[in-house]
Amino acid sequence: MKKLLAISDRLYDRAHRTWESHASMRTAALLLMAVYITALIVIDLGRRQMLPAAIAPLVPHSHYAAIDIAFTFLLYLEVIDLVFGLASSVSRAVGKQFEIFSLILLRRSFKEFAELPEPLQWPVSLEPTWHIFSDAVGALAIFAVLVFYYRTLQHTPITSDEEETSSFISAKKAIALLLLATFILLGIDHAWAALQAEPMLDFFATFYTILVFCDILIVLVSMRYSNSYPVVFRNSGFALATVVLRLALAAPDYYNAILGVGAVLYILGLNVVYNLFSPTRSVS
Repeated sequence: MKKLLAISDRLYDRAHRTWESHASMRTAALLLMAVYITALIVIDLGRRQMLPAAIAPLVPHSHYAAIDIAFTFLLYLEVIDLVFGLASSVSRAVGKQFEIFSLILLRRSFKEFAELPEPLQWPVSLEPTWHIFSDAVGALAIFAVLVFYYRTLQHTPITSDEEETSSFISAKKAIALLLLATFILLGIDHAWAALQAEPMLDFFATFYTILVFCDILIVLVSMRYSNSYPVVFRNSGFALATVVLRLALAAPDYYNAILGVGAVLYILGLNVVYNLFSPTRSVS
């Protein structure tokens, strides 16, 4: 087991360094710009009926859809950040899950624009406008609560034994690598379905379902190093918050924002009470 953890440590550290390098950040930014500009060009060609017949049905008709496409790629990058953050701090990784969810709400707001007439006019039905407003306000509320959540975080090891702390971090790195591999396979499957014009599962809803299982696994692993009630309760509460986010992703408009805001308020309260319960000890 120690040999496997040592191998996963090296793989994780190498992948993490590569991902966080300046060159990777520049490449990611250029990729996002290229995706956005390419989407605009392809959509415009489709509107002018200049695309091959096999491709034309797959291309959105509204230029506003390019914003949704660019945001989707941005979310993919944020998910990779979340995966790597899982090994360094579970509590910050939970916060990252809510950051991504708030961006998903903003993406849904932009997605509603694609349903509006182009050029943009006052809609005949106000329902898309209310959907945009609901998602935008929900995203802002989550953003605001996260400010206070991050201020409540304390980062001391789960155990005072340095060797056990290192072992726990290694276990989280192994879980992060498995999650990264799952993310890549899920992305390949999603892209293949899109190219084949087959029905696709919601990528982020599927990924958050997988996160639920990963969070529970981390709870179980952490009990090997500390089975104190505050630690177990807080980690289990974090897993429950992920379940609520998964429900929010499947919920209809209005309810999705309400569930997201409720869940982020829950983890804020959970962390505040945890600090009061055990002020000298916190889980990294």
